[in-house]
Amino acid sequence: MKTRLLNVWSVLKLPLVAILVGFVVGAFCIMLAGSNPLTAYAALLKGSLASLPSFGETLYKVTPILLTGLAAAIGFRCGLFNIGGEGQYVVAAIATVGVAWSFQGLPHFILVPILLITGALVGGVWGGIAGILKAKRGINEVITTIMLNWTALYLSNYLVRTLLNPSRLLDKLPSGHTVAVPEAARLMKLKVIIPAFGYSSAHTGIFIAIGVAVLMWFILFKTTLGYEIRAVGFNPTASEYGGISSAKNTFLAMFISGGLAGLAGAIQIMGLVYMVNQSPELPGYGFTGLCVALVGLSHPLGCIPAALLFGILDNGSRQMQLAGIPKEINAIISAVILVFVAGALLLKYINVYFEKKRGAGKPRFKEVREV
Repeated sequence: MKTRLLNVWSVLKLPLVAILVGFVVGAFCIMLAGSNPLTAYAALLKGSLASLPSFGETLYKVTPILLTGLAAAIGFRCGLFNIGGEGQYVVAAIATVGVAWSFQGLPHFILVPILLITGALVGGVWGGIAGILKAKRGINEVITTIMLNWTALYLSNYLVRTLLNPSRLLDKLPSGHTVAVPEAARLMKLKVIIPAFGYSSAHTGIFIAIGVAVLMWFILFKTTLGYEIRAVGFNPTASEYGGISSAKNTFLAMFISGGLAGLAGAIQIMGLVYMVNQSPELPGYGFTGLCVALVGLSHPLGCIPAALLFGILDNGSRQMQLAGIPKEINAIISAVILVFVAGALLLKYINVYFEKKRGAGKPRFKEVREV
């Protein structure tokens, strides 16, 4: 039992220490701004956790970033840096609107699964493009996913202005958004089940996101597919020698990763937004998902508390501003946390480099244990 606890602590100490340091640095910055850190953090908790409605708003914030965090985590496990969660989210969102409008006559219990599958498949295909280029041509996935992000945004804006615009489908004046998905395509609000959630925007998508996190844990650590993906991430050359196809698993990892980000886009549309707006910028959920995956140490179950942390920081920022705290404080806390986590991982790779260079002997830096 003691050994198990030590192993758990060796895994959790990095994100926990990083979070602690982040809040300490945030407190120092708050004092520099002339405010009381205790007042600031009390406002943060009040705005995000103090009541069911505020907690519900936090859950609403958590839902998309948990799924995009899982998307990034799957990529990391295969040694891939999927920075294309933004584009995969966007194409899935616009596809969800189109399919929902095309099949609006279907009942709720049929239409909702169709839309969830649509979002996952469209996002998976968008991520799979980068996976194929990486597997077959060796093209770096960072470059292709960044390019596909902007391709997705411009394609979405085009469809907003044309095929899915109310001016074409409803014979109305042109607008900067698509038609809204029908009632049958919308996820149930938690306040319908528990009225105490009040004004909260939380919906049943949070249960889907948590269920998917558990499913990804099972796939990664309890199935042959997950073993092969992780093996390729550890050492693609050794995996090939052992009969595991690096190309196949690279594509599958990017497809699954894109599917998770696409599912986030579908759930966001079905849960609250109901339409896609024309926008000059990417929504940001994919980039936040990268932060969630890093803090969660690329573990599907670790992404759940990591997403909750970022959801609390996001939702509580409004109450902090009302208390006179600059909104940039939350960004500073998040940045410090990421710097510590990323720095520790960098030391791990430096340690591996020196081990290889010396051939043997004591590591120069203490290794960060894998989850």
